[in-house]
Amino acid sequence: MTDIENFVTPGQDAVFPPAELDARLRAARHELRERDIDVYLVTGPENIFYLTGQQTPGYYTFQGLLLPAEGEPWFIVRELEHANLVANSWLKNIELYRDNADPVDVVSGLLKKLGWSNKRLAIDKRGWFLPIALYESLASALGTVADAAGVVEKLRRVKSPLEIEKIAQAARYTDVGMQAGMNAVREGATDNDLVAAMMQASIAAGGEYVGMEPLCSVGNRTGVPHGTWRRGKLSANAPAFLEMSSCHDRYHATLMRCAWVGQPPDEARRMMDLCLEGLEAALAKLKPGNACADVHDACQAVIDKAGYTDAFKKRVGYSVGISFAPDWGEGQILSLFSGIDVELTAGMAFHVVPALRRYGEFTVCVSETVTVTEDGHRVLGNFPRDMQVV
Repeated sequence: MTDIENFVTPGQDAVFPPAELDARLRAARHELRERDIDVYLVTGPENIFYLTGQQTPGYYTFQGLLLPAEGEPWFIVRELEHANLVANSWLKNIELYRDNADPVDVVSGLLKKLGWSNKRLAIDKRGWFLPIALYESLASALGTVADAAGVVEKLRRVKSPLEIEKIAQAARYTDVGMQAGMNAVREGATDNDLVAAMMQASIAAGGEYVGMEPLCSVGNRTGVPHGTWRRGKLSANAPAFLEMSSCHDRYHATLMRCAWVGQPPDEARRMMDLCLEGLEAALAKLKPGNACADVHDACQAVIDKAGYTDAFKKRVGYSVGISFAPDWGEGQILSLFSGIDVELTAGMAFHVVPALRRYGEFTVCVSETVTVTEDGHRVLGNFPRDMQVV
């Protein structure tokens, strides 16, 4: 035993039992064999977590799972992260490196030690967390490197019952946080006040650190997508935009709502009614047998019919589940958008997000985190949908 293993029990902080992780590894190995890949170097923190249970905010340093199509995996990790890895996973084969080591040398050395140097190696060439310089160094050291993009993402599309329950728990935290944020909406309050209330309540309810910060703005800044808090003050007759996610065991659930201090203008009311109608139309299509595109197109038809096409320049939703910064969604896995013909199946989970903007003036919106069930869908949160007027 190493010193670490003397005082950290393997799997003591694991969020999934070994049987669930073993099933995921078997499924991933099957995908590798289907794509004629011998060894997959997994570097994305979401995919690493999905396959092993390992989670750390320290993924800014190199970590990698060497997953062979046949045989046991090996994990390469910074020495400082050793205790973290032992606590969060059930992995037995661990290769540590010190802070002065070159990760390329570590990977190459381990492949040579295991007799895998001449195997067909693959990495995810579209991954967010594999720097170009590191990829080029790996390719130079190891020769031709195949692309394993989508191997694990395909498996992550459909969540297990345990995963769905974690998203549902995150949705409960989000409901608490959104209620606190809405309670803070009043004349003279700042968007900082709203975010502070949202995050404090969500974390106090049990939430963990999230993959992306809340999106919250007030006044005419609400009319600019992806605005964040900047000490803006709510005046009379002004809008507020609130969107937040909460996390439970790295699984996220997100919610978007809007509010108005004073009476909103008639156009904002009309647009809000369209968002509500569009959400209902989208949810009606969120069931097995339909395609991702059907959900978006149903919402789009509502908005087009009312003449607000130019105010809706986005997909109606995206997959949610495992997330690390910089995102709280899994939009690279599945989008609810025109032309996406992936069939919906039970166990998929989405954030469905109709929002209409008068750019530079205001945004009105509503959203839900939803899972597909055997006979339809299930909304995981329980928060009132209409615009809050105070």
